[in-house]
Amino acid sequence: MLVQGGLPDYLIVGGGTSGCVLAARLTESPDVRVLLVEAGPDLTEESQPADIRSGNPSRAFFTREFFFDGLMARFGAVPTVPDAPRPAAKYEQARVLGGGSAINGMLGNRGAPADYDEWEALGAEGWNWASTLPYFRKLERDLDVSGDLHGADGPVPISRPDPATFCGFVRGTRDMLLARGVPTVEDQNGDWGDGVMRVTTTISERAERASAAVCYLTPEVRRRPNLVVVTGRSVNRLMQDAGTVTGAEIAGPDGPVRIAARETIVCCGAINTPALLQRSGFGPADLLTRTGVPVVRDIAGVGQNLQEHPALGISCFIRPGNRHSDSRRHHTQVHYRFSSGLEGCPETDMHMAVLARSAWHDVGEQLGTYYLWINKSYSTGHVAIASPEADKLPDVDFRLLSDQRDLQRMRDGFRRVASVALDPALDAVRAEVFPTIFSDRVRQVSRPGQWNAFQTAVFARVLDFAGFARGALIRRFIAPYDIRELLADDAALDAYLHKAIVGVWHCVGTCRMGRADDPAAVTASDGRVHGVPGLRIGDASLMPTVPCANTNIPTFMLAERIADLIRSESRAAPAGLQQETMP
Repeated sequence: MLVQGGLPDYLIVGGGTSGCVLAARLTESPDVRVLLVEAGPDLTEESQPADIRSGNPSRAFFTREFFFDGLMARFGAVPTVPDAPRPAAKYEQARVLGGGSAINGMLGNRGAPADYDEWEALGAEGWNWASTLPYFRKLERDLDVSGDLHGADGPVPISRPDPATFCGFVRGTRDMLLARGVPTVEDQNGDWGDGVMRVTTTISERAERASAAVCYLTPEVRRRPNLVVVTGRSVNRLMQDAGTVTGAEIAGPDGPVRIAARETIVCCGAINTPALLQRSGFGPADLLTRTGVPVVRDIAGVGQNLQEHPALGISCFIRPGNRHSDSRRHHTQVHYRFSSGLEGCPETDMHMAVLARSAWHDVGEQLGTYYLWINKSYSTGHVAIASPEADKLPDVDFRLLSDQRDLQRMRDGFRRVASVALDPALDAVRAEVFPTIFSDRVRQVSRPGQWNAFQTAVFARVLDFAGFARGALIRRFIAPYDIRELLADDAALDAYLHKAIVGVWHCVGTCRMGRADDPAAVTASDGRVHGVPGLRIGDASLMPTVPCANTNIPTFMLAERIADLIRSESRAAPAGLQQETMP
């Protein structure tokens, strides 16, 4: 695992979105040696499976070999009685080179300028909108829109669907919203505000996914003598000497291997980054003591401030002739941003995605979904190890809707989206309307395979010809709730919200940036962990708050800026420092 010329200057732990960006950018300097270690399989332009390459993400997202197996989380149902048991459900996190960018929904929006101004106000100096915009521009190659807000020659393509390809369900929804007086937003990454818009995606000129592994770790980058990429190797724990991190212990086929480096950059994501720090002795002292981990440094904020976008869906049975039948094209074509109007919440704090197709299989083609989430959420949770063993997954509790502002807005948002789904203007394109739950049954049926393809094809034919019985079949096999009953009963609606609420796989914030005198902050604005020499974080864990966006592009941006900050430090360092390595 040696880089040509000696031990690495930077050991990057985790080859997700941010790890790939950092490895590519740091090794642009030929005298900087980088070792990138990823737990999952390799991914290149030539080797990526068709399900990942596709411009439709629905098969990649349910292919088990690309994920951490068995990761569970608690979402809603926050009890009034402390420590009361609450159910957990699966929470998918990527385990493949490229991370989330290799299996996610490929959406390419940035969020509100106020998101980044808020980061700086919370202590992340230099992360305001004016400072982050150049990095949004740097990373992107916008294929449709130019101007001061957009990049033209970055590694990540940004594209938008052609309205001529919208199916009847999407076109009808868009036209109905416009008839209600909702404005058109011409560019989702342009001026911020309410409206209906085409989605921005990270889909290439060839109508293919553009993951960080492909966009940044190109063949030319991989040929650099100062970069080594190692896949299929997980990290057990960080190595330290008198509180200074000196590298990491990597799992190997013949036992653990200890890798030393001048600096270790952890990029394992907002779930696994705090877990790695905790089992290495960096975290809340009471948690470490309780789990039998020797305390190296008491850092209260590690694993706290876990944030997500609370979300749920209302689905419709789409009438034949109005369906998204091309399984190669992206399933989401239109987004709708709106304001809750709740006192104390910013404008444009809510979001609805119009899913033209709910899954890759035949039943998924019949179902359109209005996917609602709170774009500016306030509920926070935690990540905490339950064991010092590296193969034991952490406890993850999002506590979604625990903040009353989130609960109230989800109630109101559900009613708004229900009014969209039930609008008579859509009667010609959809039939039954029903609230959904993303259950284990849904996950099982959505895994690509011949049996699931067969059984969903049969059930789809039954649904098409079921007539008046279709509603009963949907309630029996797909969604057990009646939307009109929920709208008529506030208590029933609240019970449904707490049971159905999930995240959008936008977890952030568990090692957030902030001032050294802020007990909740874990790192400085450059990602260096407060009080721990040799250790830096470079992923979405750093975000003080979750932006009003799919976190794909904000994570690219964050890694681009961290890479620039590191390179600035290197240029300012005394001569010869780049050649030093830890003993």
